[in-house]
Amino acid sequence: MSRAVCPGSFDPVTHGHLDIVGRAARLFDEVVVAIGVNQSKSRLFGPEERVAMLERAVAGFPNVRVEGFTGLVTDFCVEHDAQAIVKGLRSSSDFDYELPMAHMNSALTGVETVFLPTATGQSFVSSSLVKEVASFGGDVSAFVPDFVLEALTRRLAERT
Repeated sequence: MSRAVCPGSFDPVTHGHLDIVGRAARLFDEVVVAIGVNQSKSRLFGPEERVAMLERAVAGFPNVRVEGFTGLVTDFCVEHDAQAIVKGLRSSSDFDYELPMAHMNSALTGVETVFLPTATGQSFVSSSLVKEVASFGGDVSAFVPDFVLEALTRRLAERT
């Protein structure tokens, strides 16, 4: 069985993330969406909230599951017998950032990285940009699932 890991912070999950997960689900028998939990980093949504959002977002993919993790993604891959890490690339700068990590991950454990280009129309979307635009009252409904938009709007209102 082929298994891949799609790691990220997903704060919040976007349609771009879901496009990559869905395409990975067509390439691999099983995909584990691995949500990085780093207590030292400030996130808009807590680990449990991000896991719950992702579980709801990927419910339509029968071969995708969601788990939180701490530490190295390569350790997570070894623990879950994953052969690949799937990363979405929005631009050449993403590739420049991700390639050395892919080499390191392969050198550490033999886990290969598969790069998927983002879908047309999603290359500029990031969780950070979605949060920033939404915090100024911009309409980000085209970039996140409806239930994520509701949670995002609520959370930002709590902070004002």
